[in-house]
Amino acid sequence: MGMNETLKAISDPARREILQLLKSGKKSAGEIADHFNLTGATVSYHLTKLKNADLITEQKYKNFIYYELNASVFEEVLTWIYNLGGNQK
Repeated sequence: MGMNETLKAISDPARREILQLLKSGKKSAGEIADHFNLTGATVSYHLTKLKNADLITEQKYKNFIYYELNASVFEEVLTWIYNLGGNQK
């Protein structure tokens, strides 16, 4: 995915909170939803946005889907931001 999709995905406070939750390790959709006062459909929408931006990955295990951070995308974003500062002479 491109930088635009990544930045759009992290612009939403609920999605940033989901990313914070996943810092401690993979979680099921139900575990993530338990942290919010949102409908299951809304949480699913946010998870899809994060997944489409490659910020999270999903793994299916039996009847559950587990989500996990994809740290490599964050490294790319930070490198891009760092390079923006560059040498300004």
